[in-house]
Amino acid sequence: MAMPTSSTPQPPYSFGAPWPELNEGLSYADAVPSIHPAPTLIGFYSTEYKSSAPLEGWLRRIRNGQITIDGQVVTDPETVLRAGSKVVYHRLPWKEPPAPYLLEVLYEDDHMVAINKPSGLQVLPGGIFQQRTVLQQLRWNTWKGIPVSRRCGEAHPVPVHRLGRGTSGILLCAKTKQAKTGLAKLFAVGTSAIEEKSQKLDKDWRISKFYRALVTGLLEDDEVIIKQPIGVMQYPGVAKGLYVATSSGKPALSKVSVVERDVQEKRTLVQVEIHSGRPHQIRIHLAFIGHPLFGDPLYDIGGHPKSVESELVDGSFAEDGGYNKPTNPVPGDCGYFLHAHRVILFHPSTDEVVEITAPLPSVLQTNSKELNRKEIPKEGLQCVAGSSS
Repeated sequence: MAMPTSSTPQPPYSFGAPWPELNEGLSYADAVPSIHPAPTLIGFYSTEYKSSAPLEGWLRRIRNGQITIDGQVVTDPETVLRAGSKVVYHRLPWKEPPAPYLLEVLYEDDHMVAINKPSGLQVLPGGIFQQRTVLQQLRWNTWKGIPVSRRCGEAHPVPVHRLGRGTSGILLCAKTKQAKTGLAKLFAVGTSAIEEKSQKLDKDWRISKFYRALVTGLLEDDEVIIKQPIGVMQYPGVAKGLYVATSSGKPALSKVSVVERDVQEKRTLVQVEIHSGRPHQIRIHLAFIGHPLFGDPLYDIGGHPKSVESELVDGSFAEDGGYNKPTNPVPGDCGYFLHAHRVILFHPSTDEVVEITAPLPSVLQTNSKELNRKEIPKEGLQCVAGSSS
């Protein structure tokens, strides 16, 4: 297997640059359609992007000179728009919430990098986090040994999957186009096999992902398989909807194994192997069987949010003109303990077996090193099935 050049640090090593106080802001561009029910500037933004800010918020942004039409700043909200014009909203730089910036490299070769992502750091830009992300640190770092002809369209590695902001552990990133395609296939094959209810899942499996988690309550059974579909429900503060356990959702499979029971504290350390990659799958599945992650601010027993009350919109807005932060918990809130501990995969370029381990946080460790490396048996697991199984 090709390894980094001698001038490249050998794993494990860390890299990262401190975050600037303010990010660089953000620009959102649109082309004005030929027919629009509200042809003025304020009409366009208050109807097309009413989920971003209330009417008064958009008025403030326009009068503040944050909107351009065909490259010219316009401050009159009643300006009539012409079909085909390019309108751009320039969001001012803002201070993002605190987030760690140092990243540990667990594995690296000429094709891919495995990062030990800390809890509290988002993988890709989204919402209030546009700069303080893993992707930005990958961009800022100097990566050697990536020929231009083989890059993933970038001069830096790119993440090929996601971990929740509060989740720590192994994050795989591709350096080359071949590795990006190969890793994406590895992650997709399990989900496809489950959707097709394949009987050859273990035989065809080319990547195994093992997580360590701390859950509330004491699991009665040592091993459990959870087959509960995951879908989306409307939820305040989450524009595209919240992922939850639902009979009308997409198939998902998690294998849970008890590592250690804390009878006094009524908590359980578990290992979870996932064969599909639905968003927040482990959090939802463990909550579904009555054992939410300890400290999870969002998911409750049954795999649904703790609060489903609609937040009343009173027209008030934050300093930047947008809505104030939701009071209900949202998926990016931290507080739970979930760690991507081990990954075993067939290398996307060499087809060799690679095993990567991310050291466990102290709260997820046991007193036994053997228990800390415990694997789930492949047979004889109890099945807890959703209605689709």
